[in-house]
Amino acid sequence: MSSVMVTTWSLEQTSPADLLPAAAPDGDVRIVRSEVPSPEFSRFLYASVGGDIRWTDRLTWSYDRWREFLDRPGVETWVAYDRGTPAGYVELDPQDEGVVEIAYFGLIPAFRGRRIGGHLLAHGTARAWDLADRWPGRAPTKRVWLHTCSKDGEFAMDNYLRRGFRLFDTKVEEEREVPAPGPWPGA
Repeated sequence: MSSVMVTTWSLEQTSPADLLPAAAPDGDVRIVRSEVPSPEFSRFLYASVGGDIRWTDRLTWSYDRWREFLDRPGVETWVAYDRGTPAGYVELDPQDEGVVEIAYFGLIPAFRGRRIGGHLLAHGTARAWDLADRWPGRAPTKRVWLHTCSKDGEFAMDNYLRRGFRLFDTKVEEEREVPAPGPWPGA
């Protein structure tokens, strides 16, 4: 199997004041927290959003592993719906000492390019900043971070920078090239 060079950029915000808003998209777009942990729904979002850009690390997760991850206190999934249809999501993963990672963020391909992404990222980042308000006993958020890579969508980095994220690390590594799995094989 061949390999490919992949650049990974890590970005952060260190204050809620860093967050820059995005214009709301046209139409009936709503963002709702998925409050009932559902491995089936989370796997659907993961595969549907990341299938064409080679998100593969969670495809082998068992139902129990999904359940264990989603049941962790503070893990949240926020879903954008366009006229009732899931369009994309942002997954928040709380870490120690007031740090929240935006572990996954993206749109299903049919919904890209419609200004939903900036709106969803701004909303998800705001929810990372106020995560402690929904989780008693959690330390207030002091830092929100994420990573993106050269395999992600062509507008991903620009969206992060427009929302006020700042670059703090860059790595270039050789990775085994894998075929894009799509939301199902061959899609």
